[in-house]
Amino acid sequence: MSAGGVLAITPNPAVDLTWHADRLVAGGSHRVAAARVRAGGKGVNVARVAHGRRMPVSVVTTAGGTAGDEFARDLAAGGIPHRLVPVAGETRRTVTIVDEASGDAMIFLEPGVALQPAEWRALRDAADAESADAAVLTVSGSLPPDSPPTAMADFAAIARRRGIPSIFDSSGAALLAAAAAGATVLKPNRAELREATGIADPVTAARSLLDGGTRLVVLSLGADGMMAVTPGPVVLHARLPEVLAGNPTGAGDAAVAALACALATGSDDPADLLRVAVAWSAAAVLEPVAGDISPRHAEFASRVVIRPLD
Repeated sequence: MSAGGVLAITPNPAVDLTWHADRLVAGGSHRVAAARVRAGGKGVNVARVAHGRRMPVSVVTTAGGTAGDEFARDLAAGGIPHRLVPVAGETRRTVTIVDEASGDAMIFLEPGVALQPAEWRALRDAADAESADAAVLTVSGSLPPDSPPTAMADFAAIARRRGIPSIFDSSGAALLAAAAAGATVLKPNRAELREATGIADPVTAARSLLDGGTRLVVLSLGADGMMAVTPGPVVLHARLPEVLAGNPTGAGDAAVAALACALATGSDDPADLLRVAVAWSAAAVLEPVAGDISPRHAEFASRVVIRPLD
């Protein structure tokens, strides 16, 4: 990776298959075009978006089995710089079925397989090595089953040792661990935040994650836009004036890519970060597969409405 880029760590990668149907009918048969197949996992999607915006990137992840070979070939074909740790387990698959009529998507996620202790150490060491040239570190997606409890803290420690910001987009115990480890930015969605904290009010829940040293929580609210919560008194809400129809599966990953690219280029104002995250997230909804964003992202950024919440 060229110096000053985005290091995208994906602990639980996947081969993503996406089908588009005119209209989904429960119990019905659906004729669809051939599936779109590509290397995925949330961190890979982050890197793919940033790479498309000409930001230097590096993906650090694992690959195993026949699916892992397919995963590696697609990354290479896309020209995305990467360091793959070979593992014994088969790389998982995910399936997304998009209802073109409603814009809704059904997503089926395999859990992945547990990594051996030596494989975890190799993944951590690969991330550490690649971080030498990074300006920002991101960790996205779920952890494989039976992951060590120190996994998120280990990745956060790499960023602190390098003196670079870190962005974590995960859920459950992994999200809480990232917060406790002092991640710079956390980017959960509303359901993930409530599940992790057990707190219904999103602002109160977000503030509960700031105690470990996190500077910013960017909360995805779906069609309602995003919210930025900092240790200070101001909470910002941002959204486009209209709701866009399309495929929402890569919207959160595009938001992380936007945050990472902005931080890598020296921008750290919460309002600026929120504006670009909303714009890129909206631009992702217009694309058929996760990891791409529409060229309209610049237009969207000019129309994002940001206001403080009481």
